[in-house]
Amino acid sequence: MQILTFAAIDVGAYNVTMEIFEITRKTGLKSLNQVDYRMELGRDTYARGKIGNEMVKELCQVLNDFKRIMEEYQVDDYRACATSALREAQNVEIVLGKIYQNTGLKVHVLSNSEQRFVGYKSIASSVAAFPQIIEKGTAVIDVGGGSSQISLFDKDMLVTTQNIRVGSLRLRERLQGLENEARHYEVLVEEFIRNEIVSFKKIHLKDRKIENVILIGDYLPRLLVHETGDRQVISKDKFMELYQKIISRSPIELAMIMNIPLENATLLMPAAIIYRCFLDELGADTIWAPGIVLTDGMAYDYAESKKMLRSSHNFDNDIVMACRNIGKRYGVSKSHVQAVADIALPIFDSMKKVHGLGARERLLLECAVYLHDCGKFISLVNSVECTCQIIMATEIIGLSHREREMIAQTVRFNTLPMESYERVSRWTDLTLEDYLTITKLAAILRLSNAMDRSHLQKIERLRAAVRDGKLVLNLETKKDYTLEKGLLGEKIEFFEEVFGVRPVLKVKRKL
Repeated sequence: MQILTFAAIDVGAYNVTMEIFEITRKTGLKSLNQVDYRMELGRDTYARGKIGNEMVKELCQVLNDFKRIMEEYQVDDYRACATSALREAQNVEIVLGKIYQNTGLKVHVLSNSEQRFVGYKSIASSVAAFPQIIEKGTAVIDVGGGSSQISLFDKDMLVTTQNIRVGSLRLRERLQGLENEARHYEVLVEEFIRNEIVSFKKIHLKDRKIENVILIGDYLPRLLVHETGDRQVISKDKFMELYQKIISRSPIELAMIMNIPLENATLLMPAAIIYRCFLDELGADTIWAPGIVLTDGMAYDYAESKKMLRSSHNFDNDIVMACRNIGKRYGVSKSHVQAVADIALPIFDSMKKVHGLGARERLLLECAVYLHDCGKFISLVNSVECTCQIIMATEIIGLSHREREMIAQTVRFNTLPMESYERVSRWTDLTLEDYLTITKLAAILRLSNAMDRSHLQKIERLRAAVRDGKLVLNLETKKDYTLEKGLLGEKIEFFEEVFGVRPVLKVKRKL
């Protein structure tokens, strides 16, 4: 039986955590040890915009201690991820360079959408009923140090996800000077955050009924599990009991009563108020508090990538659904983008040996298909630029900033002439390898989009296969295909230039 020992390191806003897991196909994930070190990196970032030298030195010492523990456990592999405290720091690259120089550890800074995606993967790793829960209206509320994320699920699909820059540590730092002046601190916090939550409700919730709320985060959800006797499902009344217990006491009292560090206690009140405001607006019947953290999701994601674990929930489909919902918001033609997808994906699949791309690139192509026309909502003349700006300005859960950039450039070069890598690298951080991938995806998107040029979905059936250096596209249609066939010349030339394979259309007219 294959056994892997894996270390997940979370460089968070107020804690640096390492959890060591044993991973097997038979038993799944088993936590062997967890080490927490209290360190408020976010305090530097949120107050000064950058992380100071003393804090970086301390962080390197902690990570070196973690390395020694990893050696003791003979860890096979590790992942070290950082969240908003490093993500928002102006000197993030300098800090990452110092960490690698002093520890030899590579720390990956998660984009917010990656962080939250890993976060709700951790739910799937610990809540067996997750696929059944999200069959009904469900909100996942993830409160971190720098921001909060709310994701809505319905009928086993991700409906939307939005980030609100209100987190427990950021809130504490912003309102610290007013705490002694306010008669009721919780009212002050509510006034500060409620508008954001109400705006989300108006735009995204509308008439949707939320029956379940899943709470994740570093402190309160785990405290809820402990207070309710390790039960994951609790009532709103039980939540409010703990809530009143928190807001009616000072941080020093909370630390003593709940046997937690004082620094942790100072974050409990803002976190509790954020959760309570969400719960009030959503009006859910059932609250789930699985008590999981980011390291759980990191381990699950790693095990899944190594094919040691398999989830019944399709996480890639959540990314696709997020793109489809963005397209819907901007009024794209549902029938057209679906027709383009039905052409582009078979072409991609038939050319695996030619393009050498994998499942992740296929996903990026699918996202580009569903998003390529959304800019027309803003401008028919400058639709390409508008589409790119929408893609880069909209958070898509599960995709990194780099991947969104790749999708945006694929859409750009679907319409505009392909530019050299030298020019593209001036205004993006994309590598040459990224550029070559974009070129391939754009060539497939151009050809597929042109094959539904009239937006009339003339193709009823399509079969794609590479034979004798040609991409043979057998398609059946009941309609006149003259327009599409006549305008394909330029797209075919570009496709052949990129792949060295010439598309050949064989049209069968059905009566």
